[in-house]
Amino acid sequence: MTEQFVRITEQESNYRHLDKMSVAELLQNINREDSQVPQAVAKAIPQIEPLVTAIVDKMLMGGRLFYIGAGTSGRLGIVDASECPPTYGVPYGLVIGIIAGGEKAITQAVEFAEDSREDGWNDLQAYNVSDKDVVIGIAASGTTPYVIAALQQCRLNNIVTGSISCNPNSPVSAAADFPIEVVVGPEFVTGSTRMKSGTAQKLVLNMISTSVMIQLGRVEDNRMVNMQLSNEKLVDRGVKMLMLRSGLTDYEKAKDLLLKYGTVKKALDTL
Repeated sequence: MTEQFVRITEQESNYRHLDKMSVAELLQNINREDSQVPQAVAKAIPQIEPLVTAIVDKMLMGGRLFYIGAGTSGRLGIVDASECPPTYGVPYGLVIGIIAGGEKAITQAVEFAEDSREDGWNDLQAYNVSDKDVVIGIAASGTTPYVIAALQQCRLNNIVTGSISCNPNSPVSAAADFPIEVVVGPEFVTGSTRMKSGTAQKLVLNMISTSVMIQLGRVEDNRMVNMQLSNEKLVDRGVKMLMLRSGLTDYEKAKDLLLKYGTVKKALDTL
C-alpha cells in the first residue's frame, strides 16, 4: 500500500503570492478551498460506516473508544472525546483522547513528540487498553510514527483499529483495520494541515461520535435527552425539551423535575 504513497498534504498550494492578497481575497480563497472538504468527506462515508458499526459493537460489550494523534490531529481527538459526556451523558472514560506529548501538547507544541515509536503504545497502556476497545489513529499526513506504531501494537494485541488521514495509501492506513482517507488536496498555505485536513478530520470525528451515540440510544428523536445540565443555557434547553416531550405547561414545575432527576430522559421516565 505504501509503495504508491503520495503526500498530497505537503504539495504546493494552488495559490501563489498569498502575502500580496487583500484581506477579502484571502478570505474568499480560503473559503473556496474549504468548500471542497464536505465533498471529500462524502466520498469517505463507505469507509466510515464499518468503523462506526465496529465501535458500537465493542461498546455494547463494555468497550471504549480511543483517539490517538499528534499536534492538531491529537487536539481534535481530545475535543471530540471531551464533548461526549456533557452532550450525551456518558461517563468520562468511555471516549478517550490521547495526544503525543501529553497534556502540555494540548496548548503547546512538544518538539519531536510525534516521532516516538514507543510512546503511543505506552500512553494507551496507561489506560489498560484491551481487545474490548477500539483505537482510532488520527494523522493528517498518515505518516506520524507515534500513531502508526501504536496502531501496529494494537493489531498485535487483537485490538480493533481505525485511522483518519488525508493522503491516499498512507502508512497509517496500512496499520488500521478500518482506514478512512479524506483526500482534500493541497492546503491553502502549503503544508498547513490544520486547515482543510483539520476541517476534514473534525467532520469525520463528528460523524463517528454522533452516529455511535445515537446507535447506543443516547439520543431520542433528534434530542440530546441525556445531556448534562452544566450551565443555565443547557438547563433552559432541557426544561423546554421536557415540556415538549411530556406535555407539561408549567416552566418552573418542569425545571424542578428536571433538576431533581438530572436529565430529560430520567425525568420523562417518571411521568
